[in-house]
Amino acid sequence: MLELGKDIEEKLLKIYADNGVMLEGNIIKLIKPETSDFAEYLKTASDKDKENRRKRLEITKQIQSQNRDLIAAQEQNMSLMDELRGALKKAEDAKNNAENDLDILQKKTQFELIGSIIKVALWIIIGVGIITSLLYFIALMTNKDTKILESAWSNMFGILLTNSFSIIGTIMGVKYASKEDK
Repeated sequence: MLELGKDIEEKLLKIYADNGVMLEGNIIKLIKPETSDFAEYLKTASDKDKENRRKRLEITKQIQSQNRDLIAAQEQNMSLMDELRGALKKAEDAKNNAENDLDILQKKTQFELIGSIIKVALWIIIGVGIITSLLYFIALMTNKDTKILESAWSNMFGILLTNSFSIIGTIMGVKYASKEDK
């Protein structure tokens, strides 16, 4: 046991009375009081120390519990973020696939339309050429004046030939203008 003496005991009591500061910790258990006032002081200091330790332990446990909750929440957030990244990647892939499919469908439709236009234009050109040639041939066989018909026949073939190249050139220009370089 530790004996402090009356003067130190009185100084400690005065510090407590003036400032409200008491001894703390395990040292209190080792001090042997000389006066009953100091014995009461040590009992109060011991009780206060126990209460402070209990509060600190309670706060520590609360903080540890909150830390565990925060760590669990952080792990859950990370898991959700990973799931969101995966879902975003899948959505982007699906979008890209849909855009590619739409592009292919549009190109296929354009190609079919161009093919139809070319077929119709060629049939018209061939039909007009055949009809004009038949009329010219009939005029030649009937020994009619073919001067006007000759120039009309020549002009008609020139126009048909020019228009056919114009149609084909326009279609090819549209086809290559709409083509994307990758």
